[in-house]
Amino acid sequence: MRKLKNSELDRLSVNDFKEANKTPIIIILDNIRSLNNIGSVFRTSDAFLIEKIYLCGITATPPHKDIHKTALGSTDTVDWEYAEKTSSVIEKLKTDNVKICAIEQAENATMLNDFKVEANTTYALVFGNEVKGVAQDIVSSSDTVIEIPQFGTKHSLNISVSCGVVVWDLFSKLKTT
Repeated sequence: MRKLKNSELDRLSVNDFKEANKTPIIIILDNIRSLNNIGSVFRTSDAFLIEKIYLCGITATPPHKDIHKTALGSTDTVDWEYAEKTSSVIEKLKTDNVKICAIEQAENATMLNDFKVEANTTYALVFGNEVKGVAQDIVSSSDTVIEIPQFGTKHSLNISVSCGVVVWDLFSKLKTT
């Protein structure tokens, strides 16, 4: 087995990415502090053809050298928008019949492995602050809460890791519906 060179990976150009059919997933970042986490979410979003990212509250926006460091140019491919209030984004998306899913540990949360996707549905995944998580008012206004099962001693995963896990899971499930 031979490791492939980047030139052999047959990746989309920026223009081809912009015109490609997107995965019906939107990501909402609710007050993310770390610029590296923001950049990592952009890179994951590029990898899975995510529709859009909303950067809310204190979440920094491109261009920024620390976002670029982990995004590696994906801020040029993935559509994004800044909004001061996460709640405003959620209200808007709900009027467009987007299903809002807070990624959080909460009472009656659905474990990720048990979450069922519906055909012809767009999902907005809300990821929260590295310390405080998704704000309670946002959890309360979500259609559902999805929790990533964890079995060790730590209480949470890094937000960029959580994003990768959840996006991959939903992407895989959506491809089979």
